[in-house]
Amino acid sequence: MLVTLDDVRVMFVVSPSGPQGAGRAFDRLEASLPSLKGRRFYGTMLNGEYRACVAIEAQDAPAAMGLETWTIPGGVYARRKLERWQERTAEIGQIFCALAAEYPRDPVRPNVEFYRSQKELLLFMAVASRADGRDPVP
Repeated sequence: MLVTLDDVRVMFVVSPSGPQGAGRAFDRLEASLPSLKGRRFYGTMLNGEYRACVAIEAQDAPAAMGLETWTIPGGVYARRKLERWQERTAEIGQIFCALAAEYPRDPVRPNVEFYRSQKELLLFMAVASRADGRDPVP
C-alpha cells in the first residue's frame, strides 16, 4: 500500500552500530525526555546510518536536552504493518527488502519505522518519483 506522509520534525540519537544498536540508541533518547507519554517514536535508516527519533513537541528544547534535530522527509512511501514487533525484529529487514522488490526505492529518503504502540510497528519505504518527476499516486 502506498501512502503520502508529511514531514516530521524530530530529535534524534545516532546508533554507532546501525540497526543492531537501535535499542541502546532508543534508551539514550528516552533518557533525555521528561516523559514518554504521548510521544511519537521513529527509527530511520539511510546510507547505513540508523537514527532513533522522537517527534518534537512545542515544549521541547532539543539543545538543552543534548539532542540533534532533523526532519524526516515526507512524500510517497510504501507501508507495511508488523504486529507483535518486539518478538519479530528480525523480520524488519526482510520486510524492507520485500518492499524494495515491489516498488522503486528512493535512495535520498530514509526507510522509516513508526512505533505506533507496544504491539504495532509501521514500516515505510520511500518510493522514488516516476520518470516524469511526479510522485506515484497512492
